[in-house]
Amino acid sequence: MSESSVILIGMPGAGKSTTGVLLAKRLAKAFIDTDILIQQQVDMTLQDYLNQHGYMALRELEADVLTSASLENAVVATGGSAVYSDSAMRRLATLGPRVFLDLKLSSMQARIHNQATRGLASQPGTTLETIFAERLPLYRQYADITVAADGGTAEEVVQAIVDRLSAGGSV
Repeated sequence: MSESSVILIGMPGAGKSTTGVLLAKRLAKAFIDTDILIQQQVDMTLQDYLNQHGYMALRELEADVLTSASLENAVVATGGSAVYSDSAMRRLATLGPRVFLDLKLSSMQARIHNQATRGLASQPGTTLETIFAERLPLYRQYADITVAADGGTAEEVVQAIVDRLSAGGSV
């Protein structure tokens, strides 16, 4: 078993946390949710931090966590806005493959019911459509592996990731 990590990137609602826990169990690796690391660091929810400091401060904090936290030999679920930081994405690439959980806009809209309180690092009033259009090219740019995140169960998504990792020798 490799000591590398598996980095999950994708839209809000793509299932990074849910899939990540199951994948970590399957690969016998630790699971790290970087949103939780951020919340522990600032001792408040992402939404509270966003309300007090603004979306750019949250993005900067996320980039700092991604570039400095110990994320080795783990399945890492990143925040949806991780792709705004080139330095963070480069650092994550040194830890292991970046797996893009590709979610259709319609699935994202169906899964996100709490946009106003979810702690999305975007300008107030930004629609899910705008977030999707802005981030999709970035996810595609940084992805080493792309796996469909809708249309199947979490276990099926995990199996697709394991199959892709095995094919690339990255597990």
